[in-house]
Amino acid sequence: MNTPCNAVSPIKAVIFDMDGLLLDTEGIYSEVTQIVVERYGRTYDWGIKQHIIGRGAQDLAEYIVKALDLPITWQAFLQEREPLMAEHFSKAQAMPGAQALVRHLKAHNIPIAVGTSSSSSGFDHKTTLHRHWFALFDTIVTADDPEVGAAKPAPDIFLTAARRLGVAPQDCLVFEDSPFGVTAAKAANMTAIAVPDAAMPDSKYTHADQIIRQLPAFDLQAYGLPPLP
Repeated sequence: MNTPCNAVSPIKAVIFDMDGLLLDTEGIYSEVTQIVVERYGRTYDWGIKQHIIGRGAQDLAEYIVKALDLPITWQAFLQEREPLMAEHFSKAQAMPGAQALVRHLKAHNIPIAVGTSSSSSGFDHKTTLHRHWFALFDTIVTADDPEVGAAKPAPDIFLTAARRLGVAPQDCLVFEDSPFGVTAAKAANMTAIAVPDAAMPDSKYTHADQIIRQLPAFDLQAYGLPPLP
């Protein structure tokens, strides 16, 4: 874990990525993707996955189709994946410390948002078991939100969240597990805290303000936020 950025001002709002950050969905993504590509005699592994974590659906699908030389379009890939996602993502579990941190910030009246590259339908599938605490967020911004022009690594999702929270981008802190998400947060002029997958090296997150390995390890007080009890 590296140390917090000394120049950061007190944070007024917190924005969370969802996949691999709030919810343990990355393994499910891998399982579903492998089911689809196996139909064409291909194998989906970490060599490809490490390059697509955090990308929007179209960008992700285009990369997989090209990298694996699939005999289908990216649109067809997403169509094949959709029913599998609906089935598997409804079982997604929370990441360690995620619910406790969300509840803590809400209890202290810190504006909070979700900024995800998932579609609105994907969000609904993934939060099936977690409606009670996702209802605590002040706003949810998905990649297909009408106010979002482009998915991550563009800053649109995070800028839309900040606008709806009524907080200036420079006063927002973003938790992200993907390099693309960190890029989006920094492009939005926000403080970016990377919480990578265990298999991802710190070297992919040199543009983050801080790297931690689990949400409970985060020092809220260093950013002017109320500490966990």
